[in-house]
Amino acid sequence: MSRIGAIIFVALSVAYPLVVYWAMGRFEPRWLAVLLLVLALLRAAATRQAVWLAAAAGAVVLAGLATVFNQALPLKLYPALINAVMLVVFGASLVFPPSAVERIARLTEPDLPPAGVAYTRRVTQIWCGFFVFNGAAALVTALWMSDRAWATYNGLIAYGLIGLLFGGEWLVRQRVKAGHRNG
Repeated sequence: MSRIGAIIFVALSVAYPLVVYWAMGRFEPRWLAVLLLVLALLRAAATRQAVWLAAAAGAVVLAGLATVFNQALPLKLYPALINAVMLVVFGASLVFPPSAVERIARLTEPDLPPAGVAYTRRVTQIWCGFFVFNGAAALVTALWMSDRAWATYNGLIAYGLIGLLFGGEWLVRQRVKAGHRNG
């Protein structure tokens, strides 16, 4: 995928819940399914990894259901699908190391010490817990809450929680690194 395609994919993915919420009263769900289909096709074009191809296929199924039944629920299930996929990616990396966070860490620190490997494994476990929580919240908001509550959680609160987890982990990592340098 080109750099522009990647930027479009990220922008659409991040804005997805708010765009869907905004458009729900203005367009039929079958027309909103086009956005989900575009996300699926961009995801499929960007990867050859089976789990992301499965995510793209899942998005195509959701878009198809929204189109056939002209219902918004399949469109609202997309954030739960993405959390499930992220859980599979991170969880599988715990079973088949290196962990997802270790892979990311080695991009900037190729000679990660054993303590760093253990730390990244723990952070991967924490992200798995987050994906369980966030995916469950995404599912609950899609199934049993108002469209506004769904959009607020999935389009704002979830991103705030992701930012808090990233920021909190960064602060902890700085302390852990300092402790290893001093100890």
